[in-house]
Amino acid sequence: MTQIGKTRGIARLADADGFFTMVALDQRPPLVNAIAKARGQATREVSFHDMLAAKRLLVEGLSHHASSMLLDPNFAVPAAIDILPARTGLIVTLEEHRFDDTAGGRISRSIDNWSVEKIRRLGGDAVKVLAWYRPDAAPEVIRHQQDYVRTVGAECRRHDIPFVLELLVYPFADSKQHTTDYVESADKRADLVIESVREFAKPEYGVDLYKLESPLPAASLPERNGSAEAKEAAAQFEAIGQICKDAGIPWVLLSGGAAPEDFERVLSYSYAAGAQGFLAGRTIWLDAIQSHFPDRAAVLDALAQDGSARMQRLRDLTRTNAKPWSPSYDLQTIDREGAFACAYA
Repeated sequence: MTQIGKTRGIARLADADGFFTMVALDQRPPLVNAIAKARGQATREVSFHDMLAAKRLLVEGLSHHASSMLLDPNFAVPAAIDILPARTGLIVTLEEHRFDDTAGGRISRSIDNWSVEKIRRLGGDAVKVLAWYRPDAAPEVIRHQQDYVRTVGAECRRHDIPFVLELLVYPFADSKQHTTDYVESADKRADLVIESVREFAKPEYGVDLYKLESPLPAASLPERNGSAEAKEAAAQFEAIGQICKDAGIPWVLLSGGAAPEDFERVLSYSYAAGAQGFLAGRTIWLDAIQSHFPDRAAVLDALAQDGSARMQRLRDLTRTNAKPWSPSYDLQTIDREGAFACAYA
């Protein structure tokens, strides 16, 4: 039988018409960097209270424009759970942003003292995990990452809560492109992105919604104009779309800090390939923080002007080009009183 809690949770993430127009506010290092730039100080000088203040401003300024929001438990939840609108869906982060950057690849883990069970008890509508992943990483790293995702998937099944999986390809520690910042790899290969999606689309991982990066660097993605170059790029997005379609897993796009115009181009390719929305962060709110924080009025004004305008463009693009998601329930076998309670194990 369909896990109704998962299905209703996914419905909470979308708007009333089934479009995923979601804002990510769980960023930790990227927000620290933005605050430090705004204040003209070193990142180590950014305080816990600075992070709380910034995240509260972002929830206050953007929550009414989003179908759901992604919050982390260390900063965003304590900063702003009291002002998150009741109709706005709540996705909660599970993974620790401090990953182990080994010679063979990156190793993810959960935030200390945090769990799927606690996210469900908190009232979260979904659990989100970012798994750094490369199919060409060291075997022990691949095994760890797969085991980690598989374990989270099992916990989400046990607690009947949607599992949102974010996958990011990254540069190896000995690469010239190496960085631990949360930025898109300028030299990433589409095959690494596609094969990562293919692996975690297997039922054993229990993924309910994919949060995916562009298979090609957003800044170098050509206009979708029918050219040979555009057709070649479209084929990479279509490969992802086919994997998700075959697995029955809806997918949305992350912005990865892309410039607004670049992200809109990514969405145009993605929606043609079957994506059903976005879960974007910095492309919407970065300018407001790094240009105006800690001036509360100025940040809120920037969010009301530029932030809301960007959200409106993304929503319009989504409604015009994406297909809405709709829930499906398998209840045809319920034919007598008590049958549902018995069957819903």
